[in-house]
Amino acid sequence: MQQSYEVTGQAGRILVVDDDPTVAEVVAGYLDRAGYVVDRADDGPAALTRAAAHWPDLVVLDLMLPGMDGLEVCRRMRGRGPVPVIMLTARGDEDDRILGLEVGADDYVTKPFSPRELVLRVESVLRRARPEAGARALSAAGLTVDPAARRATKNGSELALTLREFDLLAFFLRNQGRAYGREDLMREVWGWDFGDLSTVTVHVRRLRGKVEDDPARPRLIRTVWGVGYRFEPDGGEED
Repeated sequence: MQQSYEVTGQAGRILVVDDDPTVAEVVAGYLDRAGYVVDRADDGPAALTRAAAHWPDLVVLDLMLPGMDGLEVCRRMRGRGPVPVIMLTARGDEDDRILGLEVGADDYVTKPFSPRELVLRVESVLRRARPEAGARALSAAGLTVDPAARRATKNGSELALTLREFDLLAFFLRNQGRAYGREDLMREVWGWDFGDLSTVTVHVRRLRGKVEDDPARPRLIRTVWGVGYRFEPDGGEED
């Protein structure tokens, strides 16, 4: 399926999924004042129904939902089509955050959080989701990334990449042969000056699973021990 995120209305349509009515009301209020069209759902099935009726440009999704948790909702939405997801979690446990990233969340925010910060995160994700008009296609090692179409292929077959995976692959193709630390990638790809570096680790692992012939022995996205990662179009053993 083609990687495409069409922004509707003035700023876009956001689906807020949270079973806490106070949290949902506050988040929806801030997003509404920021110019977004906001839909709300208080459980997983309702979220899927809302999304089917009006496909969102982005989903703010609580991890802990009754009946069907946020991980399953994210999986099912991603099965229908590409959509950026910001996961909300009330837990401080790193495993929960990593689980959200593993199923394809583009970002996460831990409760309690600042509604203003969440709006900024939404703006950042949507800004990066928009196609880059006039940007040239990038190719190496059988991989092609077209930023203008938000489309990536491997040996001619389309890759199902999340927003962050797409951006990460495009960055590697633009900067072949140079090693980058996780802090560098967080700043250059995510646009953050600080954050949980496990976000980068998880996304590199997921991307390897989609572009490497053998993800257990990566030859393109190579680990540079003590530094970070380097994209090598000619392959080779890890450093």
